[in-house]
Amino acid sequence: MLAKLHSVTLEGIEGTVCEVEVDVARGGFEKQMVVGLPDPAVKESTERVRSAITNSGFTYPDTRSLVNLAPADVRKVGPAFDLPIALGMLAATGNLLPDGLRDCVIVGELALDGRVRPVQGVLSMALTAAAAGFGRLIVPLENAEEAAVVNGIEVFGVGSLSQAVGFLSDALPLEATSVDLNAVFSRASRYDCDFAEVKGQETAKRALTIAAAGGHNVMMIGPPGAGKTMLAQRLATILPPLALAESLETTRIYSAVGLLPHSTALIATRPVRAPHHTASGPALVGGGTMPRPGELSLAHHGILFLDEFAEFPRHVLEMIRQPLEEGTVTVARARGTITFPARFILVAAMNPCPCGYFGMRDRKCRCSPGQIERYLGKVSGPLLDRIDLHIDVPPVAFRKLRGRGDQETSEAIRRRVCAARVVQQERFAPERQDGRIVTNATMTHRQVEQFCPLDAAGEQLLRSAMAEFGLSARAHDKILKVARTIADLEGDAGIGAAHIAEAIGYRKLDRKL
Repeated sequence: MLAKLHSVTLEGIEGTVCEVEVDVARGGFEKQMVVGLPDPAVKESTERVRSAITNSGFTYPDTRSLVNLAPADVRKVGPAFDLPIALGMLAATGNLLPDGLRDCVIVGELALDGRVRPVQGVLSMALTAAAAGFGRLIVPLENAEEAAVVNGIEVFGVGSLSQAVGFLSDALPLEATSVDLNAVFSRASRYDCDFAEVKGQETAKRALTIAAAGGHNVMMIGPPGAGKTMLAQRLATILPPLALAESLETTRIYSAVGLLPHSTALIATRPVRAPHHTASGPALVGGGTMPRPGELSLAHHGILFLDEFAEFPRHVLEMIRQPLEEGTVTVARARGTITFPARFILVAAMNPCPCGYFGMRDRKCRCSPGQIERYLGKVSGPLLDRIDLHIDVPPVAFRKLRGRGDQETSEAIRRRVCAARVVQQERFAPERQDGRIVTNATMTHRQVEQFCPLDAAGEQLLRSAMAEFGLSARAHDKILKVARTIADLEGDAGIGAAHIAEAIGYRKLDRKL
């Protein structure tokens, strides 16, 4: 007897609906085969399914059976096919009426005793099933809330194979899982840190406010212990709150790689990723035999903090140049290419020299001019061009560290940032075609010419800076983008000489390399 049902497989973070066909023969030796380009985890499902069916009180067929996973040219990965294969086996042997399998997508891993274990990537699977027009989705109980954030499909969580059979046979009614998104965001959108905890560093705070308002990348240069890491960790707290679409995009990445925290339906705070400088290229940008997202994609809609920037291998740093421009990572393999989203704010931090104390009055630098030049030269000019703001982070004076004055909170800074973002949304509204949030940092050259006109004083100031520091055409556009953001924060419609002067001041590292 032949039974048909549906499941979903993931390639990267994108899902593909698969038809699971189970054919149990009337005679022949007991043998089960799984075909349709399965990976080892899917092939091993044979023994898990056998034990789960037997230990759940059902009879496993003693004749030949064949499981086909279609389409046959798409690789099937992971243990999520255990539950649909087991239900297909029961339907093919008459233990389950096939009517309940229609209009239904099923995913789940089976334990040997018949329990249904959670799987990775359920949010992407739910989005895929809903987009394909299916009305119901059966998932492991632990994954039910994660899947239920998707509109247009009913989600049912099951804890065992027996429970799934009872539900599909209409013998055991289950309530569809529902999630209050407002409650999820209210509960999970709180940060554990605040800008009010940062003493001093007013210049750095101003630069990070500009970075948050316009979505600009930042380089911080300063000695050890000056507060670079503390500032980077708090940048996320002044960014605008995550929109639902952004939250879904970020959550599906974490779900696909198994990093979604337990009992978390959605990621409601902007991620902050801080990989160590020994991270490999694939770990940073993504890849592997079966490509999976890297740190750049895990920082999507959030912050990628690269501390000890000059200690990263140069070839690894060069890998992030294209994602910084395009907001995506493309991994090419012989079987095809996979594209992962990677739109983030880069925050890089480095010392001014190998020992870290060049230019400090209180500590003597032990580095020779040649060592300093080689150290700074580890960051290539083309990569530096893609970083909008270069700021000095000097040591904090004792009196400021011990001061009791009130510091501006993240919430107060965020209000100014959000006001500037509203101005940008209105400015770029006619240009948006794919619904993507556009900021000043993502303006094209044509948009820079359209939205960043200069008066005579600003034109002369920019011309002088270009000639004196030998800035590139990309640096020219970066200065205008930053100046546009400064003007937005100040509530000015036009860009003045003061805005250009401040933006030029944030290109200090160009003069050193």
